[in-house]
Amino acid sequence: MTDATVIHGLPTGGGLHCETTALGVLLAHDGLQLSEPMLFGLGGGLSFIYWDSKQQELPFLGGRVKPFELTENLAARLGLRLRVSETASERKAWAQVREAIDGGTPVGLQLDSHDLEYFGSRTHFAGHVVAMYGYDADRAYLVDTAQQGGDVSTSLESLATARSARGPMSARNRSFTIGLPASAEAVRESVPSAVAPAIARCAEAFLTPPIANIGNRGILTAAKRVPGWFERVADPARDLPTIAMLMERAGTGGALFRNLYRDFLAECLQLGLPDTVTRRIAEGRDGFAEAATLWTRVAGLIESAGTSGDREPLAEAGRHLKEIAAVETAAMSELRAVGSEPLVG
Repeated sequence: MTDATVIHGLPTGGGLHCETTALGVLLAHDGLQLSEPMLFGLGGGLSFIYWDSKQQELPFLGGRVKPFELTENLAARLGLRLRVSETASERKAWAQVREAIDGGTPVGLQLDSHDLEYFGSRTHFAGHVVAMYGYDADRAYLVDTAQQGGDVSTSLESLATARSARGPMSARNRSFTIGLPASAEAVRESVPSAVAPAIARCAEAFLTPPIANIGNRGILTAAKRVPGWFERVADPARDLPTIAMLMERAGTGGALFRNLYRDFLAECLQLGLPDTVTRRIAEGRDGFAEAATLWTRVAGLIESAGTSGDREPLAEAGRHLKEIAAVETAAMSELRAVGSEPLVG
């Protein structure tokens, strides 16, 4: 890092999910440290989407809300000062980021992970988020998930390409910074009162999706479509294991977000909420623990279909997806009722 401009003292180990990893870095800079599951849950991050179009090489199964919605939800719930910049100009986009880092403030970036030199997957995903904490004449210094290396770097040229990518889930060179409305301790003390509304709102959105590709309806849509994927993909032996890898290990869907939400709910049980609330939260926690196991099984079946050339694992995956829809609907129905429970007494 010769002649580099770098912000020191930040957590650079990386987390499980890109957006919560970046949020953790930005908030830690201001002295607020919350667990990754708590950030995910307060941001109402859990959802599901099945997305497929003629422009896509592969069907997309996502286990969370759309990119940046989690950040916006978290900022609103904790009263954070969220400053967002978007521009079509690469020059202006770089100037905005450089100005923030020169001033000692780390920056969140939304970009296409495909163009990042260190990234393990060469699949386009323009909803990826990283935290940037420094730069030199040639490279940008970033914090990504632990799976991608945590403390990483990429060339400034590749960063500009990734930030200006177009297509599904992309943003126009989006960057953002976060500030606290009060002391870190005061924000931390507001967390117990924020969890129940966050839980209830996330459940309501999951149970009442606007279209059949989202939420519990989206899981049922996937259950119908997955058994026919041999005809949908160009090369089942290559493409089905890729979909399974993206679901289970690359952080777009599968068990990852269910496990994060399970851990968020478990953490909420330690906050001293009333018994009526904690009973419902415990039911939800147990439901998502079961769902996570089933999601891992679905990913394994999709991979098996590709490697074996046998269609039956896809049919079995479809049956498990119907089971998952029932389990998650029951869990979210309990969690939605948290919003009507008194938070004192």
